[in-house]
Amino acid sequence: MVDGVDAVAAVHNRWGLGCKGMTEFLAAVAASWQACLTVLHDLPEAWRAELVAEVSDFVRFNRAAIRQSGTVQDAQMQVTLMVAGRSGYRRLPLMGVAEWDREQLLEAVAALRQEVPQLPPDPFLVLPSGSQQSHVVHPGVMPPWSEVMADLVATVQGLDFTGLYAGGPQVRAYADSAGQSHWFQTDGFTLDYSLFNAQQRAVKGYYADRTWDVGRLRAQIAELTQQLALLAHPAKTLPPGRYRTYLAPAAVAELVGMLSWGGISEAAMRQGTSALLPLRRGERHLAACFSLRENFQAIAVPQFSDQGDWAPALLPLIERGELVQTLVSNRTAKEYGVAANGAVQGESLRAPEILPGSLPDDQVCAALDRGLYVANLHYLNWSDQATGRITGMTRYACFWVERGQWVAPIENLRFDESLYHFWGTGLMDLTQTQTLIPATDTYDHRSLGGTRVPGMLVEDFHYTL
Repeated sequence: MVDGVDAVAAVHNRWGLGCKGMTEFLAAVAASWQACLTVLHDLPEAWRAELVAEVSDFVRFNRAAIRQSGTVQDAQMQVTLMVAGRSGYRRLPLMGVAEWDREQLLEAVAALRQEVPQLPPDPFLVLPSGSQQSHVVHPGVMPPWSEVMADLVATVQGLDFTGLYAGGPQVRAYADSAGQSHWFQTDGFTLDYSLFNAQQRAVKGYYADRTWDVGRLRAQIAELTQQLALLAHPAKTLPPGRYRTYLAPAAVAELVGMLSWGGISEAAMRQGTSALLPLRRGERHLAACFSLRENFQAIAVPQFSDQGDWAPALLPLIERGELVQTLVSNRTAKEYGVAANGAVQGESLRAPEILPGSLPDDQVCAALDRGLYVANLHYLNWSDQATGRITGMTRYACFWVERGQWVAPIENLRFDESLYHFWGTGLMDLTQTQTLIPATDTYDHRSLGGTRVPGMLVEDFHYTL
């Protein structure tokens, strides 16, 4: 295990990818970005430019030892050219060498000038407007790399620990021909991991922050180790049916994520595919204790959209069970004649938060009394989108509870339930404490932010298999 830490340090030393190396790369990318914007500002056409950049350390663990490590430094720029109601885009890597990056940008613009006039016109194309500018930097407080890895390895020694650490600075930037300019930079890490017992049952954990606190990690590992011990007991097989269920924050976050797929989108409402359409029509209702909003103050993601639009710091979507607004992009606004509210083009959630309830965390099992404690869900999908029905599977540490005590782990169950039940008629309460479940996806690049939610207690949650 020490050899693994030394190996990662060797990679950093070879490529100069300590804090100084990370800073130098992002500074070079920022300079190239500005040089490219200078080129774009001289164009007669309307344009948009976006930047995604990162310097990320990745370390894969298996059986509590470092098995694979590496560092990715990457910057991708996308430029969109708009001519006569038509648009096209090119994506190019920024090398951090201004002369090279300007040259490849000019080649991309030349190609777009040839292609865009041949494309069909877009009646709902929205040209850049406004002049808003922002510059947001969230610095991290991290000890030397070798200390982080040594802390982590020592904490999980003797455990069957498997996981992925990803850390380092990330950038999102935007600029356009109207004069809008935004820069967002944050430094942090995520640790997405599982602990396994001898029976190969697992508990799931996340640790994410901008500040490394080994004490916090140790406390989390200790709590999950207690759950892992209970997983060694014989599993209880439950017949299909309806059971009172406590859904822990990680499970709740999975359910919230479904609203980004034909749920809270105004375009989906107008096209008749939104699962929340019965709520807007007043045909169905949610519980008065349920409120959902976008909270850009509490969740570190850019407040600007992929079109440069600025979202409110707090954007209420559902208040006390009532739908107050949906996510509206500028394209949807133009198509349907409604007001935009800073949503991205896909009208997905970026900083979702469910407000807390009144259930104390230490009273969860007592309030559950007899039923299921569900830590995680996966494989979620709409089973009947028109009625808000979602199906999926329980996962990891899920337990049967009797008289307010964990009795036995359960075999995995499939559920099929309507959001109008688990956030409506069946919602008994939400916990007083919220948890930020980090976004750990690494498709194309590391994700930002996460979902801030409490746990929730539901009466008669429906399990089908």
